[in-house]
Amino acid sequence: MTNRYETVFILTPVLSDAQAKEAVNKFIKLLEDNGSKIIHTENWGLRKLAYPIQKKTTGFYFLIEFEAKPEMIDLLELNYRRDERVMRFLTVKMDKHHIEFAEKRRKKLSSKQA
Repeated sequence: MTNRYETVFILTPVLSDAQAKEAVNKFIKLLEDNGSKIIHTENWGLRKLAYPIQKKTTGFYFLIEFEAKPEMIDLLELNYRRDERVMRFLTVKMDKHHIEFAEKRRKKLSSKQA
C-alpha cells in the first residue's frame, strides 16, 4: 500500500545552483529507485530562514510530492540526516484534504505561469 507524502527540505545557501540541483536530483533518484512515484516538485529558491541555522540566515527551499510505501520515509529521512547540505527537512503524510489543496495550488500556479 502506498501513501502520498510531501517533503520540504532546506539546503545550505553556500551551494551553487548546480550543486543544489544535484542534491535535489539525488533525493528524487533515491525515491524513484525505491519504487516511489514523483507527483510534483517545486524549487522555492533562496529564502530567508525564520531563525539562524548553523549561523546561516538563508537557505534553498525545495518541495517534493510523491507516492511511496511507508518504509520509504525512514530511508529518505536517513539520507537527509547523512547529507551535510541539508539543514532542515519535514515530511508529512497527505490526507485527502491536503491532496485536494495541493492540486488546487498547482493549478493556480500553472495558470499564473501561463
